[in-house]
Amino acid sequence: MVKRPLLLAAVVLLHACTRVPVTGRKQLNLLPESELLGMSMTAYQEFLQQQPPLPASDPRVVQVRRVGERIRQAATDYLHHHHQSKRVEGFEWAFNVVDDATVNAWCMPGGKVVFYTGILPITKDDAGLAVVMGHEVAHAIARHGNERMSQGMAIQGAGMTLDVLMGQNPGLARDIFLQSYGIGSQLGMLAYSRKHESEADKMGLIFMAAAGYDPREAPKFWERMAALGGGKPPEILSTHPGDETRMRDLEAFMPEALKYYKP
Repeated sequence: MVKRPLLLAAVVLLHACTRVPVTGRKQLNLLPESELLGMSMTAYQEFLQQQPPLPASDPRVVQVRRVGERIRQAATDYLHHHHQSKRVEGFEWAFNVVDDATVNAWCMPGGKVVFYTGILPITKDDAGLAVVMGHEVAHAIARHGNERMSQGMAIQGAGMTLDVLMGQNPGLARDIFLQSYGIGSQLGMLAYSRKHESEADKMGLIFMAAAGYDPREAPKFWERMAALGGGKPPEILSTHPGDETRMRDLEAFMPEALKYYKP
């Protein structure tokens, strides 16, 4: 006879285990997505209060929102076609740009996207921007934040549920939330993060192609990124794949992405 706690745990694990769109990789997300969406909303508003976004009339904002909407629609259609629409339930998409020279862009759970102006000279045009947008939207849809935070909770939360940790130690809960976006230095977490980055690259190729952007622009974008140079850490100490690794993987996946491309 199976003990009740073990049976309950088995049921929880069964429902927590899902497959990532496009790649089909099994993932284990132990945290309620609704709670992460709430945390994301709070963190996103706090960020925008500290770094006010550019006005909607700014041409850079117009471009980011135009490309973002096309990628969002293409990704939503893809999920609907593959019976995975629940992946974006409760999402309230937002695309903003902040005036910051940092070469960066990110997406929180629920589709909260921010582009920094520093990355726009490298994206150059709509297709280049779609490379980054597809990648960031993929992170949200793949629920990489949940997966990484589940691991962080297991390591640092001592087995607590998220709501208990929020009540007892909100600072730690917030730190774990931020670490789920690569803000951390634990080497054990890095390979996990690189796996997510590579997965988001593949998903992003599909989404940008389905949105009408040539996926063959992706390797060109990463060539421009590589040309920036700078003191990059060795790949083993980086949360992102090396530029050469990334471009090689993108080229290998390109035939699949081109099946979705209709100019």
